[in-house]
Amino acid sequence: MHIYAFGSICRGEICFGSDVDLLAVVSGSSPELKPEVFSVYSYKRLAELWKEGNPFAWHLALESKLLFSSDGSDAIKSMGQPARYQRCPEDCEKFLSLFKDSYRSIQSGSASTVFDLGTAFLSIRNFATCFSLGVLGRPEFSRHSALRLGQRKIGISMDSYRVMERARILCTRGDGSVLTRSEICVAIGELGGVESWMENLMMEVRRHE
Repeated sequence: MHIYAFGSICRGEICFGSDVDLLAVVSGSSPELKPEVFSVYSYKRLAELWKEGNPFAWHLALESKLLFSSDGSDAIKSMGQPARYQRCPEDCEKFLSLFKDSYRSIQSGSASTVFDLGTAFLSIRNFATCFSLGVLGRPEFSRHSALRLGQRKIGISMDSYRVMERARILCTRGDGSVLTRSEICVAIGELGGVESWMENLMMEVRRHE
């Protein structure tokens, strides 16, 4: 068994609202590893992710830290660099579609606006991460990946970005202060611009392919 930390704590970005991401790599069934604490992967599945060039494989290869090894080895380090990431168009399309679904739900007067804003944030973050890895070759795995694309960064106010980030944390962990109606309205007002930003980057993804 191997245990790794990954995510914000390994990037030195841990703050209020951060959690500690833990990966357990195992050979067989390990019911003692609670799924709410660990992301549990088999060695076989991890090798498949490496072969695919999956963004999560790149994340682990670049930003994980070994915490425990049952045999003294470093399983991730021994696998070397993942394969080239080739699913950028498909993945970016998927997250663009998820964003559009969330935006349409908000426009239709959904009663779950905070959930929809949180899902919009998830799609923005993951879209930017896939773009950074597939097009720029400079992977950004931070929750602020959309702000770290240089001239291609998302063009919305930090207040709106933080509102969507808080919405995501509220929906997934129940932490943080409740969003006010005015905060929600400001963020919603910028979603049209976000969609245009994603569409423009999507065109670049297709050209890059």
